[in-house]
Amino acid sequence: MLDAVKLALRITTNAFDTQITALIAAALLDLGVAGVVVPSNVDALVQMAVITYCRLNFGQPDDYDRLKKSYDEQKAQLSTCTGYTNWLNGDSATGEGANNG
Repeated sequence: MLDAVKLALRITTNAFDTQITALIAAALLDLGVAGVVVPSNVDALVQMAVITYCRLNFGQPDDYDRLKKSYDEQKAQLSTCTGYTNWLNGDSATGEGANNG
């Protein structure tokens, strides 16, 4: 995913890889806090949310408000979609069902 984010940020150097990798991890954690269970094989919807998060938080983008609104909408959509949550199975944070104790 690092290469996809760097492409979206128009970055060709490796100088920012550590910062971008941290932003990717933060994006995935933020989605998790919202109840999104990120599949091991990240699909296009999750990848676009991560890219938007990284664009939002890397540097000082001129379109911060637009990116923030876009990321919040992507996160909200993913967090309400059955295929991206464990709401029907129990606790989304642990993946454990309510009756699995």
